[in-house]
Amino acid sequence: MIGEGSLLADKLKAPDFILFFTVLGMLAIGVVMVFSSSAVSAQVNFQDSYYFLKRQLVWVSLGLFGMIILMNIDYHIWRKGSKPFLLFTLILLVLVLIPGLGKVVNGARRWLGFGSLYLQPSELAKLAMALFCADNLSRNQEKVTKFMKGVAPILCLLLLVFGLILKEPDLGTALSIGGMVFVLLYAAGARLSHLFSLGAAGVVGIVAAIIAEPYRMKRLLAFSDPWADPLDTGYHIIQSLYALGSGGLFGVGLGRSREKFLYLPEPHTDFIFAILGEEMGFLGTATVLLLFFLLAWRGFRVAMAAPDIFGSMLATALTTVITMQALMNIAVVTASMPVTGIPLPFISFGGSALIFNLAGVGILLNISRYAATR
Repeated sequence: MIGEGSLLADKLKAPDFILFFTVLGMLAIGVVMVFSSSAVSAQVNFQDSYYFLKRQLVWVSLGLFGMIILMNIDYHIWRKGSKPFLLFTLILLVLVLIPGLGKVVNGARRWLGFGSLYLQPSELAKLAMALFCADNLSRNQEKVTKFMKGVAPILCLLLLVFGLILKEPDLGTALSIGGMVFVLLYAAGARLSHLFSLGAAGVVGIVAAIIAEPYRMKRLLAFSDPWADPLDTGYHIIQSLYALGSGGLFGVGLGRSREKFLYLPEPHTDFIFAILGEEMGFLGTATVLLLFFLLAWRGFRVAMAAPDIFGSMLATALTTVITMQALMNIAVVTASMPVTGIPLPFISFGGSALIFNLAGVGILLNISRYAATR
């Protein structure tokens, strides 16, 4: 095993090209589907059917540039800055909740910025938590079997981050970070009894969070029976299922969606998978699922072949959080879980989410360059 921080240049390999081209494939599908799903609403709201496409191309270009840069920077550098990076992220998560600083969109206060430039701190929190937890668990691996010394410190940090993001509110992102930390604890060797206890406590906490907010309770009831309130709380789910059902095996044709004509809300963000299913059919949705399966497979292979514990933990965290977001988004669109408002990685329209996900892939690709085998 190569010592941490002392990886030699002659050991550097080419990055995992299967992972690289898998992400490029999803980005290409995303650009096409963002334009197809958003053209109508962009024309209605901005008198420019290319409005969202032009912005997505900018975000994709910036994200790819960042991914390539990070792919060529030794991932151990980020370990040294994991603590200040997390502290900076926590400050942003607090600032976004302050009226006048955080921008409110659709009742959620999730963005910081000015003009047309905005940052979503909760997206940054995924990367910050991945780096910090990977560093902490790799340094304290012998303590992870002890609840108070190994698990409790990570749990306290998770509760803080979870609580701040939940206040925005953004339950979907909070759940994805919680799931990532849970998987990391398991990978680090935490006792199953501790993990089961944490899982049970997490379920109770999620139920409490749902009950505490009337809109979440309405979403849960709509999930159980969307037809009970088809014009309000059940509307998203019903229109999403209409889109998927209309697509059949081959779809109605690219650009020929009916649901994007202001029937399905958020067709280019949270529900872009439904429009893809309508236009490209089962074959289109199956292709996207296959691409995410490839990403998970290659990401976890990189984790298993990493030359040190930190690299293994970090690759596991980055792969888990991206895969979990994808599963949650697709589960929402297919009415397999209540609406949470989380985009589909690399495919949905968005700036912060796309850039930070591509940054994570860049770090993952760098770890793959030092992997023992692939």
